[in-house]
Amino acid sequence: MENYFEFPDVPTDQLPKVDSADDLKNLPIEDLPKLAENIRRTLIKSLAKTGGHLGPNLGVVELSIAMHRIFNTPKDKFVFDVSHQGYVHKMLTGRWDEIHTIRQYEGLNGFLLRTESEHDCYGAGHAGTAVSAALGMAAARDVKGTDEHVVAVAGDAAFTCGPTFEALNNIASTTKKFILVLNDNEWSIDRNVGAIAKYFHALQTSSTYSHIHDKAADFVEKIAGKSIRDIAQKVESGAKNLLFPNVLFEKFGIHYYGPIDGHDVDLLVKTFDFLKDQDEPVILHIITEKGRGYEPAKANPMKFHGLGPYKTETGETPAGGSPTYSQIYGQQLGKLALEDKDIVAVTAAMPSGTGLVEFQKVVPERYYDVGIAEEHAALFACGQAVQGLKPFLTIYSTFFQRAYDMAVHDMGIQKLPVRLCMDRAGLSGDDGPTHHGLFDIGYMRHLPNWVLMQAKDEDEFVDMIYTMSMYEDGPTAIRYPRGAGTGASLKDKPELLEIGVAEVVSEGTDVAIFGLGNMFEMAERTAATLTEMGYSVALVNPRWIKPLDLSCIDRFAKACPVLLTFEDHTIQHGFGAAIIDHLNDAGIQTPVERIGWPDQFVEHGSVEILRKKHGLTAENGVTKVLKHLPAIKGEAVAG
Repeated sequence: MENYFEFPDVPTDQLPKVDSADDLKNLPIEDLPKLAENIRRTLIKSLAKTGGHLGPNLGVVELSIAMHRIFNTPKDKFVFDVSHQGYVHKMLTGRWDEIHTIRQYEGLNGFLLRTESEHDCYGAGHAGTAVSAALGMAAARDVKGTDEHVVAVAGDAAFTCGPTFEALNNIASTTKKFILVLNDNEWSIDRNVGAIAKYFHALQTSSTYSHIHDKAADFVEKIAGKSIRDIAQKVESGAKNLLFPNVLFEKFGIHYYGPIDGHDVDLLVKTFDFLKDQDEPVILHIITEKGRGYEPAKANPMKFHGLGPYKTETGETPAGGSPTYSQIYGQQLGKLALEDKDIVAVTAAMPSGTGLVEFQKVVPERYYDVGIAEEHAALFACGQAVQGLKPFLTIYSTFFQRAYDMAVHDMGIQKLPVRLCMDRAGLSGDDGPTHHGLFDIGYMRHLPNWVLMQAKDEDEFVDMIYTMSMYEDGPTAIRYPRGAGTGASLKDKPELLEIGVAEVVSEGTDVAIFGLGNMFEMAERTAATLTEMGYSVALVNPRWIKPLDLSCIDRFAKACPVLLTFEDHTIQHGFGAAIIDHLNDAGIQTPVERIGWPDQFVEHGSVEILRKKHGLTAENGVTKVLKHLPAIKGEAVAG
């Protein structure tokens, strides 16, 4: 059942395919819609096996074709905001035959990487970077006296992001040659929120816009009788004067064109051909449809923003197993909020990814999505805390890096009881280095007044959420991984945990193993292997990263000839490093072996493959420990 095909009677192998942007330039203009169809078919079939950002890429097919038709990469520079919508760009720049490897180990990355292709001039993975970076490239071009074009492509959600507005404020005073494409589809990962989103929505739904939308192609197609400049000015004038006399972008000194149909490839080609010759900064506002050409993606844009494998015929994904940490978080926080009227939840455009959609269902009046604005979200939560509320600030570990100053200046110094919940802490697998949450312990554990924790399973996770809700002496943070946990059942009522006290699971005198959070299972396997070999093994669930259970650490450091730590974090400045720092200060010389991620940006791939490659295994733990212990019963010492 291939009802998502625009040309159902045309076999795929008879549709045009290109191996380079030069091939694209040589295609007859009338073949471009069929090229777009082939791209969509390829994406739908390939991503059904690998997963990926299907919806966003289906929405930018014609845009990507038109850009490569008019401009010449790698000389000309395309900067995509987030760059999750760069799959089509990859296909048009010699990587069509590799698209089936997207997000797979040693395959194409799901975002743009400068190391992957000379056509990828700027790597990204977070929102709000494109306009500033592209403006910097344009300024560098002007300084060097070269003539390349710089085109930034940003979704409407990026305009809820502070850096985008900071860049807009500088464009007109920096350069006279700059093209910004506003890809307007009303969505980032979830539906966009806030005043800017409402502004763009008003453009889309206005009856005047509808008239422009229908007639814009006709305007440009009359090029034979009038100059492209005159036509473009008519389109621009209609949008500006008939809809909003004071268009936002004109106030920034940027000439505004549009809105136009982002799926009319002929119109896009002619418009870019006109815009590339303008000697002033311009913004082209295009209207696109996320998931274009595939009904399941159009019907559920949130799901198809980024997903795993699915059935091409229906869009169905495999049934899930145990609930994820994110789902448990949203559900349990909602339950706590029903009992505690001071609990509120704040997120930065990630209600589904963080599980807060479940919280929103229960107490919508205490749920806040501030858009892609992590700094604002953090300060907003601080303001709520000052007024006596209990804000749970829920942001991916990798995204909270943007709000680090607030963790120091606003939460830490003022001892504000903000509850920071860092989803996706640890390896994020196929999303790659821009999304791995491998640095949060390093950037949090040295901050005064903070409490930082990680649970070994789902039940303890709920206990920690409850404990955070009851703690009023300063900011708290919990880190937890992507996906499901161990499948542990939850108690009827959460337990209040004693802060700074670890759980000693078993006693031992040869080695003490500390397995932090989701790495506790690996620590258990290591302990079991060593026990079978005849060694006396202590096993500890640390729970607390700050404050550490110093008495527990000291006791085992004095009793055992070696300690071993496991963590889903970089070894540099991580949990194991914290133990080493403490033992050094205490004058205890017991060696500490550490299992964690290396001091590098870890590539994308499955968690299992990457753990094995980088030595995050129970077997490696055994090897590291045996270097410090005598062989038992004459057996050779490993390592």
